[in-house]
Amino acid sequence: MKIGLISLGCPKNLVDGEVMLGLAREAGHELTPHAADADVIVVNTCAFIDRAKQESIDAILEMAELKKASPSRRLVVTGCLAERYRDELREQIPEIDALLGTGEVPEIVGALSGDAPLLAPGVSPMVFHRPLRPNGHQPLGARTELPTYIYDADTPRILATPRHYAYVKIAEGCDYKCAFCIIPRLRGQYRSRSAASIVTEARQLAEAGVRELILISQDTTFYGIDRSERGALARLLRELNAVEGLEWIRLLYLYPTTIDDAMLDAMAECEKVVKYIDLPLQHASDAVLKRMRRPGTRATYERLLGRIRSRVPGATLRTTFIVGFPGETEADVEELSSFLDAIRFDHVGIFTYSHEEGTAAEAMDDDVPPRVKKGRRDRLMRHQKRIVRAAQRRRVGDRVRLVVDGVSEEHELVLRGRLAGQAPEIDPQVFLTECDPSQLLPGTFHDGEIVGARDYDLLVRPLL
Repeated sequence: MKIGLISLGCPKNLVDGEVMLGLAREAGHELTPHAADADVIVVNTCAFIDRAKQESIDAILEMAELKKASPSRRLVVTGCLAERYRDELREQIPEIDALLGTGEVPEIVGALSGDAPLLAPGVSPMVFHRPLRPNGHQPLGARTELPTYIYDADTPRILATPRHYAYVKIAEGCDYKCAFCIIPRLRGQYRSRSAASIVTEARQLAEAGVRELILISQDTTFYGIDRSERGALARLLRELNAVEGLEWIRLLYLYPTTIDDAMLDAMAECEKVVKYIDLPLQHASDAVLKRMRRPGTRATYERLLGRIRSRVPGATLRTTFIVGFPGETEADVEELSSFLDAIRFDHVGIFTYSHEEGTAAEAMDDDVPPRVKKGRRDRLMRHQKRIVRAAQRRRVGDRVRLVVDGVSEEHELVLRGRLAGQAPEIDPQVFLTECDPSQLLPGTFHDGEIVGARDYDLLVRPLL
């Protein structure tokens, strides 16, 4: 059969989708990038916040319409939404043929062929116009047992990223109990892969042409701690640094309480490990952090960031914040604004709080109106833009190393790329100027000079 996959959400979810594609091809199925041509459509969903849930639901409904046009076509829904709302999806979107949660990735082959359990017969169709969000008196449709699955180096996988970079999930699950987060229920307890498995996979990817390896998990700096292996991440970075063919090794999703000096030293000393710290802090007001059940305070965060900059000179700092959490005041927002001034992050993402059932914060009054949440986010992002604009202009004239990602969406004759301090999809990028596109192939690395700045993005002239 022809299999089409739509994968939504974070890179961790994308890796699950890539494994499903690999298992499907190993079972003899053909893959297609066009949903209209597929015999089976797989929608790999996200359910982290309301906006992500609605995006997943919209994709399912769109694919359900395709199925109506061809009743023999199968529709399989996987991922976090299936894990969280199994019964609700079963009842309200009867076009779905099979549902697989986050721990059921290996069962995709049976779901494609129809061997996995179908939805209960006789469910009447209904039009679905609202987010899948049961009221507080209805039980969630998720399984009661926590997922335990994680893939390894022997698991078939087909990359859905450009050929020159790939995500490698070094662990799965999360042991933290942040008040706003449902991830531990969706992904299970933290479980690390072995270093041998990760290094083997890295070698396989490098042999296949991957040049940038991006290590991911819910908390990448917790790696190995669940196995009583202190310092495991630093040792892993040094092993990966020796893998032939890799140019860059990047870490995403670090956690403020598990960043140790050994990891920072490995980052500073390993030439392939980019000096890039992705550190979701969520807020800077002590009062809000306490209600969020986040460790640390503004003072401890400032000490940590100072230690990072001391041990890894020139490190790029990226973080994310949540505004509008229950009880947040204008004084808390001003505290966050002054924190931006004090630290001067290179990249910042700010999200508005989403009241999620099944979290500790659900019991709190969602007392910040949506309009106020949005206004606070917009005000802080404008402030951060001014900080970045000034920093970017100071970089004009710097020599840099860049990777070419491909043709820009703005114009077919304009190339786009990234610096070591820019992760794909989430960070700004560079646009290449004064160059012949035919001489700069995607996935190649070049030296360049920054010749201009456009707020977040940079203009770079390659030095060939």
